[in-house]
Amino acid sequence: MEDAMLEFIEQAIKLLVDKPDEVNVDIVETEQRLIYELTVGEGDYGKVIGKQGRNISALRTLVFAINAKEGGKRARLDVID
Repeated sequence: MEDAMLEFIEQAIKLLVDKPDEVNVDIVETEQRLIYELTVGEGDYGKVIGKQGRNISALRTLVFAINAKEGGKRARLDVID
């Protein structure tokens, strides 16, 4: 499941940015949670965040909902700058 989620996040973000080759998603696993850490190329952060945070909010909602459906640990998506 974790690999599929990484691929999902990466592919979704690559569609939003100007520099898709610079998109990277890493996973940090704690006892209670999975944290997906997203980095993108310079100048693409605004596109990922979106107007009033709508893009990242929508993606975070999907990540949380998909992970909850699978019955796994709680998931969080962080944008690392």
